Amino acid sequence: MKKMCVVLEDREVRDNPFTPEIFRIVRRYPLTNDVNFYQARPVDVEEALKFDYKPGQFIMMSLMGEGEAPFCLSSTPSRPGMVELCIRNVGTLTSSLHGIKENETVGIRGPYGNGFPIDKMLGKDILIVAGGLGAAPLRSLLLYVLDNRDQFGKLTYLHGARLPGEMLFREEFVQLKDREDLNCLLAVDKDDTGKWPYKVGVVTELFKDLGPVDGKNTFGIVCGPPAMYRFVMPHMVKLGIPKHQILMTLERRMKCGVGKCGHCAIEYLYTCIDGPVFSYWDVLHMKEIIGRGVSDKTVA
Repeated sequence: MKKMCVVLEDREVRDNPFTPEIFRIVRRYPLTNDVNFYQARPVDVEEALKFDYKPGQFIMMSLMGEGEAPFCLSSTPSRPGMVELCIRNVGTLTSSLHGIKENETVGIRGPYGNGFPIDKMLGKDILIVAGGLGAAPLRSLLLYVLDNRDQFGKLTYLHGARLPGEMLFREEFVQLKDREDLNCLLAVDKDDTGKWPYKVGVVTELFKDLGPVDGKNTFGIVCGPPAMYRFVMPHMVKLGIPKHQILMTLERRMKCGVGKCGHCAIEYLYTCIDGPVFSYWDVLHMKEIIGRGVSDKTVA
C-alpha cells in the first residue's frame, strides 16, 4: 500500500502544470552590460530532444527560494536539444539569474503561448522589425526561417538599438548581413563610439532602404519597446501589409503562464494563452497592450 501511494504522488507531480523540469545551464555570457545570454538543456539528456516549441512561445523559469518569471525563447526549434534565452537584470530574480554559473540548474516549465502561425506564413515574404530587447523573441523566428529558407519568400530583418553597445547579438547580425538570402539592416539611435558603420537613426529610418515590398504577400512581425509600435505600425500599413498579417509578440505581467491567475488579462484576452503573439487587427483598439497613441494612419 505504501508503494502505491508513492506511485500516485509521482503521477500527481508529473501531471501538475506548475511543476518545473530541471534544466542545466551549459553556457552563459553577457550580451550587453545588463543582458545575459543562456543556453540550457534538461538534466535528463533523453528529454532534451523531446522539448519542442514554436518560435514566439515562452517559458517560466524559476530559482528555488527566489521566484519565477516568464522569458521568451531566443532559440529555434529547428535546432533541438538546447534552449536559449536573453535575460535583462531588472529585479530580484533576474539579478540572481545573472549570478548563476555554468553547470548550475534552474527550473523551467512550458512552453506556453500560441507562437507565430508558421503554417500561414509558409511561402510568404517575411519582414521582421526588432527594437531593443525585442530582438530576443524575434531571433527565434529569424533563425527558424533561415534554417527553412526554401519554405519562405523574401526575408528582411530590421534591427534598431539605442547605442551600438546595447544591440543584442550585434556580431551575429553583422555576420548575417553577408548572406545573399537575407536583407539585414541595422541602426542605432546614436553612435557613441564614432565607429558604427551602418545607419544612425531610429529603426523606422530603415524602411527607406527596403526597396519594393509586396504587401499582400508579406507577414510583418514587430517587437520592441511600447513606444516603438506607435511609429512602426503606420509604416507597415503604408507598405500594404494587411492588419491580420502584421504580428507582434507582447508580454504583460504574466505570472502563471496558464491563464489561472488573471494578471495578464486585458478585456477578453489573456496574454499567456491568446498571446504572446497577436495580430495588429486583434489589438488595434486595445491601447493598454501596445500603448496609447498607436494609429494605423499612413506616414508621409
